[in-house]
Amino acid sequence: MKILILSSGGDAPGMNRFIWELYKKFPNQTYFAYAGFTGLVNGQIFPLKEVVRKELKDEAGTVIKSSRCPEFKEEEVFKLGLENAKNFDVVVILGGNGSEKGAKQLFENGVNTIFVPATIDNDVNDCSYSIGFSTAVKEAVYAVENSIKSIEAFNNSCLFEVMGRDDDSICKEVSKIVGADYAVINKKTLDFDELKNVVLKKFIKSQSACIIVRENIMNIEKIAKKLNDSLEMDIVKTHIVGRTQRGGKPTKEELLMATKFAKETALCIKTKVFGVRILADENKEIVVKEFA
Repeated sequence: MKILILSSGGDAPGMNRFIWELYKKFPNQTYFAYAGFTGLVNGQIFPLKEVVRKELKDEAGTVIKSSRCPEFKEEEVFKLGLENAKNFDVVVILGGNGSEKGAKQLFENGVNTIFVPATIDNDVNDCSYSIGFSTAVKEAVYAVENSIKSIEAFNNSCLFEVMGRDDDSICKEVSKIVGADYAVINKKTLDFDELKNVVLKKFIKSQSACIIVRENIMNIEKIAKKLNDSLEMDIVKTHIVGRTQRGGKPTKEELLMATKFAKETALCIKTKVFGVRILADENKEIVVKEFA
């Protein structure tokens, strides 16, 4: 059996553990498409044994590389990828919602596919946990806890921008863990009057407000400027956590979940269960569901 694996979209800590675990099950049968759907389209396909290394299995990133490939939606580009995918008995795709759509489209055109949720945003439908989420939260918490003391030393407040694209999972979880004073999880919660009151009440008590902001709502420098102008003081600072959330050392939970996903994927391959998504339920137990 010839197996192809690719990671698509944003990288997620834990991808390398998944790749390693799958490789151990099928060491001489597994290939990879370099940089996701881009490599699939361009025919950049190589034996997985050329890049996989035991010492990298617990590192962040992805040894098979990743990329965003919006052009895969185009008919002619998709046909190129489809032609290459049909050379394999099964194609395993790691990624988020966009990657899931690509996996489903390939399946509907005759390719045996298996989709595995791997995105720090944790926004795959019907799935309570995706590879990368635990580490992304851990790194954001680390950034807040290791910055807030310096913010407090100047009696300032701070807006911490965390990743999540259009999903509020990271923002909510980080806010809960650090005990944030306010969380801007969507545009409805971007209430400048409320933010001003939060900052001002803390300032009067010689304390600092910790505010977590989800990315893609509004530029946090603009939010800070508007607040400072309203307060007539320069006391609201900003900290963009950014890519450190993707590059952090995977947590134990992350590695455990990645291993669980890999074992279930291997079982599906061995029993020839294709056209499915390997998901985690509300108890973080692995379940297998067909494409919606």
